[in-house]
Amino acid sequence: MQNLIDKASVLIEALPYIQRFRGKTFVIKYGGHAMLTPELRAGFAEDVILLQAVGINVVVVHGGGPQITELIGKLGLKSNFVRGMRVTDAATMDAAEMVLQKINKEIVALISRKGGRAVGISGKDGDLLIARKLKMVVKDGAGRAANVDVGLVGEIAEINPAVLATLREAGFIPVIAPVGHGRDGETYNINADVAAGEIAGALAAEKLILLTDVEGVKDAKGALIPSLEAARARRMIADGSIGEGMIPKVECCLKALAAGASRAHVIDGRLRHAVLLEIFTDAGIGTEVLARTGSAKISRARRTAAAR
Repeated sequence: MQNLIDKASVLIEALPYIQRFRGKTFVIKYGGHAMLTPELRAGFAEDVILLQAVGINVVVVHGGGPQITELIGKLGLKSNFVRGMRVTDAATMDAAEMVLQKINKEIVALISRKGGRAVGISGKDGDLLIARKLKMVVKDGAGRAANVDVGLVGEIAEINPAVLATLREAGFIPVIAPVGHGRDGETYNINADVAAGEIAGALAAEKLILLTDVEGVKDAKGALIPSLEAARARRMIADGSIGEGMIPKVECCLKALAAGASRAHVIDGRLRHAVLLEIFTDAGIGTEVLARTGSAKISRARRTAAAR
């Protein structure tokens, strides 16, 4: 009987969050280790179906970096990266698009098997993501700025979310492959975190959720930060407290907040049901990034600290 009571307590803890977020939009970036095992894939599909079932509008943007690297290796191509961006020539772009479309349909099929309704699209569909060639500038050892050509890597020039509204109204979960096209007809590979962040901003989403391969954002001592205000995040980036690998994700969160998203979360996709644990529990499991401190988030941070 106690086990049953404990289960009821979990539902009661989730109730105020369900009430608060009903009718809101969540944009979830899905990738990394969260894709690598059947258990984690199934858990993710169940999470997004439950979110939709309680009235939350879910948009999924997925990556596929490891799978792309695997395929281009089999094709005899090489993977080169500049500041985390894959240098993408025409052959690599073809391979990347092939892999992303395959992953896209696998996610849709899994959601369907679990009882949900999803439709897979890419940024090309409905002109969702109009892109242009990314102009990357890096500094050499002497601190001099230099332009680096990363090929067919794109940055988003324009977002047209009408297709997402159509799918939402029809009761479908959009699953988006981060490929866009330019006004010149060229196809561009877009970083999945960047695509998710910009879509979240364009939709004025309640939450941007980035599934990563770490617990969340940590301070200089390695301790998880449950709540991170934008101003503090910028200071931590400037003084090096946030590691190089986490900087692009935090910057993505900050850009989404500036563009209209209400909250951003960096959570550990290696945990099954990570999305539900972060959203529907008082303590949460990762880092919530917000434009400025709010009373609701302060109380969550205090509960988390007290639990330790």
